[in-house]
Amino acid sequence: MTAFRGLVRVLGFLLTAVLVSACGDGLGASPAVQAGQTPAMAPAAHTGNLLYVADLNAGDVYVFSYPGGKLRRKLTGFQAVHYLCVDGDGHIFVDDTGASKVLEYDRTGSQPIHTFKTPNATPNSCAIDPATGNLAISYNPLGDGPGAVDVYKHATGKRTTYTTPNVFRYYFIGYDNAGNLFIDGTDMHVTFELAELPAGGQTTQAITMGTSVSLPGAIQWDGQYLAIGDQVCIECASQIDRVSVSGTTATLVGTVALTDSCDVLQYWIDKGRVIAADDCGSTVKYFSYPAGGNSLKTIASPLNEPVGVAVSPK
Repeated sequence: MTAFRGLVRVLGFLLTAVLVSACGDGLGASPAVQAGQTPAMAPAAHTGNLLYVADLNAGDVYVFSYPGGKLRRKLTGFQAVHYLCVDGDGHIFVDDTGASKVLEYDRTGSQPIHTFKTPNATPNSCAIDPATGNLAISYNPLGDGPGAVDVYKHATGKRTTYTTPNVFRYYFIGYDNAGNLFIDGTDMHVTFELAELPAGGQTTQAITMGTSVSLPGAIQWDGQYLAIGDQVCIECASQIDRVSVSGTTATLVGTVALTDSCDVLQYWIDKGRVIAADDCGSTVKYFSYPAGGNSLKTIASPLNEPVGVAVSPK
């Protein structure tokens, strides 16, 4: 398996179309949920903090208690599920890359309450602006040509489309606490690029980074800095670069090593913890953040190819 294959895994369909606790919510290890087991849709399946995990191979989104990791239920019916985002109400947005759409679910339902289409294109990532509630979706065309980002005001209604001067293939996007939208991807030569759509602005700008990202990963605001994932390579440990952005320059302030991870595409930062979709390890792992190091907890069964993670707070 080569680094090139790792890049193809990031693209997903863009270029071609733990141990689980049996009870309680502690961080200690306990017997795993058996593979294929689907809990009954009891009221407890929707309460408390929930961890959503998108499994590309299974084609489902598994819902676990959080932080305990008990399997509660699953969402089904996707063609090629990839990455996730969550709004202020705890609604989960699922990128169904194979169906060219993003689906919104509330915490109690098994059917989408809203659909956002990306005709003739494959959605890759989504993000919710904490300042306005706007929904942003990045995508790439099924054929040749550059990608783009659509922004839906208040996650409803008509979209506004944005392109960037430096990004050709669009991967992950994320808002900071001020409503600035950041976009990572590659140029036409498959070199990493970063761009920003400033809050309230209508024009994107290229951001120069003082560090190199090998294979683009998720973007998230960690409460102090912009966190940018780097898969590094398909067979080695992934990492998260913490950068400070001023104007059109991003400066590296620290790197979070996810020491016993492998091929982390999307992660989720939550209160001193980072939850990582460990793709080639077929697990989801919890790490201390920003300390990093070896994982603190692992969720395994029934996961097969976890690529997306998100936490929906109660």
